[in-house]
Amino acid sequence: MGNAGRNGGEYYTPRPLIRAIVQVVQPKLGDRIYDGACGSAGFLCESFEFLKKKGNLTTKDIKTLQERTFYGKEKKSLAYVIAIMNMILHGIEAPNIIHTNTLTENLADIQEKDRFDVVLANPPFGGQERKEVQQNFPIRTGETAFLFLQHFIKILRAGGRGGIVIKNTFLSNTDNASVSLRKMLLESCNLHTVLDLPGGTFQGAGVKTVVLFFEKGTKTRKIWFYQLDPGRNLGKTNPLNDEDLAEFVKLQKTFADSPKSWTVEAKTIYPATFDLSAKNPNGGEAVAHRTPQAIMDEIATLDAESAEVLETIRGLL
Repeated sequence: MGNAGRNGGEYYTPRPLIRAIVQVVQPKLGDRIYDGACGSAGFLCESFEFLKKKGNLTTKDIKTLQERTFYGKEKKSLAYVIAIMNMILHGIEAPNIIHTNTLTENLADIQEKDRFDVVLANPPFGGQERKEVQQNFPIRTGETAFLFLQHFIKILRAGGRGGIVIKNTFLSNTDNASVSLRKMLLESCNLHTVLDLPGGTFQGAGVKTVVLFFEKGTKTRKIWFYQLDPGRNLGKTNPLNDEDLAEFVKLQKTFADSPKSWTVEAKTIYPATFDLSAKNPNGGEAVAHRTPQAIMDEIATLDAESAEVLETIRGLL
């Protein structure tokens, strides 16, 4: 199902990556956790599993987890149905998932009661929103991921934590929207960690991505970068796994420097562009890239599988 209906930058987020993001953000019992582009609800389900493992849950704790912890929104009908099904199968009996286009909500209308403690998301990238939707945002751009990032920052309460997947071009694009958005992020949030992911992390997607970890309410002073290098080419037959991310999760706890990680002082960031390009001062290891033909072959295979899945779904309807 994760390969079905891939368009507008919608890709199945590898579960090992979701688990690593949840471990870094560390949701707590009582937090309201939100994904405004929830897809199949992977972030919400993995957060539920993470909190269940805490153990010694009272009847009141279980009721809180069931009813007042997990919230999501999803635009696409098929993904919305899958999200609800996925959460029920994981044990969340009454999912708080709304079938809507999150971006049609005006940021000015968000009030304190609407805010969340934790935002975890992999919003679609590469899509284009209509002009009337862009009017809902202070930084106007057609790029869906940039609109989602503004929404996530706004809907977090003061002290709230976020873990957001976004295209790595966000770190260095020189257009006005990108520069303004980086400025907003650095000045309204503590962007403490950037995880730079290798190509092939998202099966069938050649685009490179990063994960932004931040806390709302304090300015950024230092950013810890980690360049993930599993030492092999990633793809459908060789996907990302939990072991690949174990060092990142361990080092992130202390923001330790290593051959794959380094720290940048916010005051050294050029204020005209707020360029956040992840340049490893340690050089890092070069990873062999797949040939264009290999990428095209994998896309063709995934598209064929998607067609089969959709035919199966149609047969069930």
